[in-house]
Amino acid sequence: MFLKKVNGFRTVKLPNGKVFSQADLPPKGTSRWVASRKAAVVRGVAYGLISKDEALRRYNLSNEEFVQWSVAIHKHGEEALKTTALQKFRQP
Repeated sequence: MFLKKVNGFRTVKLPNGKVFSQADLPPKGTSRWVASRKAAVVRGVAYGLISKDEALRRYNLSNEEFVQWSVAIHKHGEEALKTTALQKFRQP
């Protein structure tokens, strides 16, 4: 069995004990962003599985978009990333 060479870690252990791997990240070029995929990208960057620059390049994201996702998760959790919940978590 051959493993593809990747920069950085192949897997990381999350604080809750679960293992998060490169395979848990969304596919390259993802265009339909649901909350779980957004959270996976933010989690991957936060735990060093992928660099922020690589994530922005791989998923064609702007820095502002990624920062918004990170702030939403930090303040309100993964629920804040759902499109239908924007009104609930938006600050006036």
